[in-house]
Amino acid sequence: PKKTSDMLDRLYSAFDGLCRELHIFKVETVGDAYMAVTNLVEDQAADHTERIAKFATAASAAAEATLIDMEDPKSGTVRLRIGFHSGPVVANVIGSMNQRFCLFGDTVNTASRMETTSAPGRIHCSRRAATLLAQQSPAISLFARGSIVVK
Repeated sequence: PKKTSDMLDRLYSAFDGLCRELHIFKVETVGDAYMAVTNLVEDQAADHTERIAKFATAASAAAEATLIDMEDPKSGTVRLRIGFHSGPVVANVIGSMNQRFCLFGDTVNTASRMETTSAPGRIHCSRRAATLLAQQSPAISLFARGSIVVK
């Protein structure tokens, strides 16, 4: 557990730096999941999907540069499954003790499904996010995976 905690701290610290650099809002971390959003606390309507795609790409590269075990480099580096979607959310602070800022809605659920159906070392986005990304940043290449069952 200590080595896992250390690895996650190194990885999430890198992600936090990317959030600051790209003006992305870190929502929360739960275990080995890191949730971040665009166009929530800053008006980023013109490039929110481009920002999250750049974050996803940079986060994947940061993970592949993060050793799983600092004492045993042969153990390899982290490989992530990353997913994103674009759409409306409801944001709220929940509870009165140990309050948490949370996001709710189909957009959150769809983004989660994009992550769980992604392949290790890959970034999977929804059709809606892909359409927006093509409009906001045509230079970013997208590759269709074909039909995938997403619950």
